[in-house]
Amino acid sequence: MSSQKPAPALSREYFQRSLHLSPGGVHSPVRAFKGVGGTPVFFRSAQGAILTSVEGIEYIDFCQSFGPLILGHRDPDVSKVVREAIETAWSFGACEPYSLELAEWITSRLPWVEMLRFVSSGTEAVMSALRVARAATSRSRILKFEGCYHGHTDSLLVKAGSGLAGQSASSSAGVSQNVASETLVASLDDEDSVRKIFAEHGSEIAAVILEPQPANYGLLLQRREFIEETINIAREHGALVIFDEVISGFRVALGGMAGVLNVRPDLLTYGKVIGGGFPVGAYGGRLDLMEMVAPSGPVYQAGTLSANPVGMLAGLATLQKLERVNVFEVLAERTERFCDGLNDAFDQKGLPVEVTRTASLFWLHAKSDRVIRRLEDIPADHTEQFARIFHAALRRGVYFAPSGYEVSFLSLAHTNELLERAAEGILAAAEEATGV
Repeated sequence: MSSQKPAPALSREYFQRSLHLSPGGVHSPVRAFKGVGGTPVFFRSAQGAILTSVEGIEYIDFCQSFGPLILGHRDPDVSKVVREAIETAWSFGACEPYSLELAEWITSRLPWVEMLRFVSSGTEAVMSALRVARAATSRSRILKFEGCYHGHTDSLLVKAGSGLAGQSASSSAGVSQNVASETLVASLDDEDSVRKIFAEHGSEIAAVILEPQPANYGLLLQRREFIEETINIAREHGALVIFDEVISGFRVALGGMAGVLNVRPDLLTYGKVIGGGFPVGAYGGRLDLMEMVAPSGPVYQAGTLSANPVGMLAGLATLQKLERVNVFEVLAERTERFCDGLNDAFDQKGLPVEVTRTASLFWLHAKSDRVIRRLEDIPADHTEQFARIFHAALRRGVYFAPSGYEVSFLSLAHTNELLERAAEGILAAAEEATGV
């Protein structure tokens, strides 16, 4: 792949205009280039695995809207359904058959989802699941893990504090200490940390919420034994288990991580893939818990645009295609070959870079002498190294999410030919960025 020099003039102009209208010039902080420096690229169109900037430059896209587009941008089969949906209805604010069809498809394939409720985002799904857990247990505290992200609901914008086991501190201004104190924080890959917190606070904990495949602060591969023991400890103390599968659900496998691990969480949250690229989330799980949600029960939750018909139809078309053409097996093999090839090339050239992968997710990071399972395992020079690689790859027509802590995604649209071109560009970028 030849090194192409972007012509970012129009992106710079748009960004300067945006700075006067939106905080930081963006509508979500993960779109900013704060973690890598420079000016964000503005994109005008997308198709398959390709993004096209407002300057007309094409990039092989490994962000894929941060994961939802497992089939690629504007997959032809999904696109056909979306066009028909838009000609039928945009929103009802009333009962319709489209959410029913998607709910039936999901619950017929995931036995641990006995009932579900559609919402409009992963954050909303998590917020609602926590409310159900607190209502069901009459307890107020939640246990989460350092290095797992569950959206921007106040009670989960916390980080590990100092001192007592599980003590937390707010990780965002505007979150009161009273709210932050209701969430306890344990260490990933550390069963003793979980035991200690439950020994001190077990009777107060309503639920443990866990990304069974953490993928928001790097791809932190967890041991099955750690997850299983965490579940056992929670249940010994009467706490519910919530799997946040907003990223991993219908991405790592048809059954998500619950299926991979063969466990039945009490509640689960979903998003991204189930909307086929549209803003859709869901929470679900045990029938008795979900029947606590209004109007059946006392836990109030509502949403004007929940179960939007376009999103429901796009999500169903996506999931049906995933199953029909066995996308999970295809992408797992493609991702393995792509990532293993990169690692072999990095090693051959002596580059201090490597790729961690699982299913169709991968994470490019500074080379480590251990499996990275916790934040503290991430090499100290990773952030600066990734920023250099990011821009070097961008100049070669490869687009990653603009943060060293965001994972990358393959889609069905990443053909072998595109992956060969991308690998060439990434290898050249790593050589340039590391000076080896």
